[in-house]
Amino acid sequence: MSLSAVLLAAATPSPSPSPSETAVTVPSLQDAQESATNAASWVEQNWSTWLAIGLRVLLILVIATVLRMTVRRAITKLIDRMNRTVESVDGTALGGLLVNAERRHQRSQAIGSVLRSVASFVILGTAALMVLATFEINLAPLLASAGVAGVAIGFGARNLVTDFLSGVFMILEDQYGVGDQIDAGVASGEVIEVGLRVTKLRGDNGEIWYVRNGEVKRIGNLSQGWATAGVDVTVKASENLDRVKATLDSVTEKMTKEEPWNELLWGPIEVLGLDSVLIDSMVVRLSARTMPGKSVTVERELRWRVKRAFDEANIRIVGGGTATEDAGEPDDPTAAVAAPSVYSNSDSPQVAATSPISSQRPGTR
Repeated sequence: MSLSAVLLAAATPSPSPSPSETAVTVPSLQDAQESATNAASWVEQNWSTWLAIGLRVLLILVIATVLRMTVRRAITKLIDRMNRTVESVDGTALGGLLVNAERRHQRSQAIGSVLRSVASFVILGTAALMVLATFEINLAPLLASAGVAGVAIGFGARNLVTDFLSGVFMILEDQYGVGDQIDAGVASGEVIEVGLRVTKLRGDNGEIWYVRNGEVKRIGNLSQGWATAGVDVTVKASENLDRVKATLDSVTEKMTKEEPWNELLWGPIEVLGLDSVLIDSMVVRLSARTMPGKSVTVERELRWRVKRAFDEANIRIVGGGTATEDAGEPDDPTAAVAAPSVYSNSDSPQVAATSPISSQRPGTR
């Protein structure tokens, strides 16, 4: 074909299609029958595969549901057994002192909630991955994305994660509970609520402190075990030590036998002896083991009784190095007046001796 023929063919407009040619072709009955036959044959060839996949997914879901219910029921029974054990010792004397029903109940509920949540997350997450693997879905990108998202969330919410983990270990280790008197460093007071993220304290003045569990670096629990009550009594150095000790022994013996102090005291009140000796005073120390949280009450009552007993025995209680003379000795009215000075008289020889020597001019006598 020559070049002129090609250019002539390109310049000649192509004929437009006729309306009959643009009409939609309607499939015939034979075409529909062929499509239905192909679909039926495809279903016949793949129905066993889809049935196997459906049965496998159903089996996974049933096993995951049954396993989750079983594990949650086992955790609930374990928590109930813990509560029954606590209730069995609650009626004893030691149980009444060491067991706090509200504290144990809240601790057990928190532990049960954490365990049930962890069990549900692990079981249902594993079942979801197994279902996706059944449909032959590549899990590598999904797991990689989940790992990256987990790292990002961990960095973004690290304080929240720290608070949560600290709360979980605090509850599992039973570091403190509702009703305990604690010193958390950042705040101190009575625990009124324990959570996985925040602990609520009631301060001495009635204020409420919200302490994040992740911010607590050390805990001083004043309500576990026993407490120590210590009282220092300062008397004059001239007092008779035997008489002081005898008076203190009578006070401590009487207080130990009276109610309700005999229940608050977990041991005898001991007179430990001289804690320090100064020039005009000496300190005698008393100590006793008390019920947790009752040391301040015992100390106040013991000071009250010691003061009354010393007043009856005419034993002076002084304030360390600020001891004063006996009240019976009269005060000297001239003690605060300075002694007269010879320099106050201008005609005295002492004043004349201190007068400056007058300067004389040369050649004069």
